[in-house]
Amino acid sequence: MPTSNKSTIPTWFVKIKPQEAVLVLITMLWGGTFLAVHQAMLVSGPFFFVGLRFATATLALVLFSWRSLPGITWYEIKAGVFIGTSIMLGYGLQTMGLQTITSSQSAFITAMYVPIVPLLQWLVLGRMPGIMSWIGILLAFIGLILLAGPNSASMAFSGGEFLTLISALAIAVEVILIGAFAGKVNVRRVTIVQLATASLLSFLMMAPTGESVPAFSSYLLYSALGLGIASALIQLTMNWAQRSVSPTRATVIYAGEPVWAGIVGRIAGERLPAIALVGAALIVLGVIVSELRIRRRAKPQVASE
Repeated sequence: MPTSNKSTIPTWFVKIKPQEAVLVLITMLWGGTFLAVHQAMLVSGPFFFVGLRFATATLALVLFSWRSLPGITWYEIKAGVFIGTSIMLGYGLQTMGLQTITSSQSAFITAMYVPIVPLLQWLVLGRMPGIMSWIGILLAFIGLILLAGPNSASMAFSGGEFLTLISALAIAVEVILIGAFAGKVNVRRVTIVQLATASLLSFLMMAPTGESVPAFSSYLLYSALGLGIASALIQLTMNWAQRSVSPTRATVIYAGEPVWAGIVGRIAGERLPAIALVGAALIVLGVIVSELRIRRRAKPQVASE
């Protein structure tokens, strides 16, 4: 008996929730921030810019959440400090890398944090990744090799690419920490603490890295304020949307972030060699595959006599 055509259409791709549509818009905004940060590095050092960006994000979030602050606990402060430290390292190193590599390269290398997460969980927590996670990790690392130094016969990492890869590792740690504290803390209070911690530590990092306060620039001011407000908006929107969007669907949507960054970068005149584009595509594919799960068919029950 022939089946209906409707049954062959994957409902996963047909039904889109309003929250998922909002996440797509947020991902587009997120992807566009790479070019803005890349341009800001022409007038500022990385850690001053990151500190200013997250200071703005902290103030913006406090305006919306100040009533919840009096109930903060030491546990929430500890959670915020741990997460904020990983954010400082992730964004700080990523921004340092943007001084020497394109925004497109930075976005695709940063996306490596998704397949790195299950690898870290295995090394630190002893949770063995599933087969799809291993396939995703393999695809992503092959893509990383192709993306790194495509004009070099040795495919060696440049300084900026290496810093960005380490930043992806820090972001993966951030994801694991957020998962560890989830459900045990107030989201708004912890978010404020983590943003404030990232800002303060970024300013403190200026001394050991020999970075000085840059001269006043209207572009620096507007970009830091704009990205700070965008960071607060992205964080709040993600927390709201992911209450009803599964982690797998959310990750597939977030996989579009480097794609949007690549589109914005190309519009701005950035060009990646063909082999680098293949590597970028493998990284995105690895991100998606690493979040897929194989569903096992349930064994048919044998009727007892």
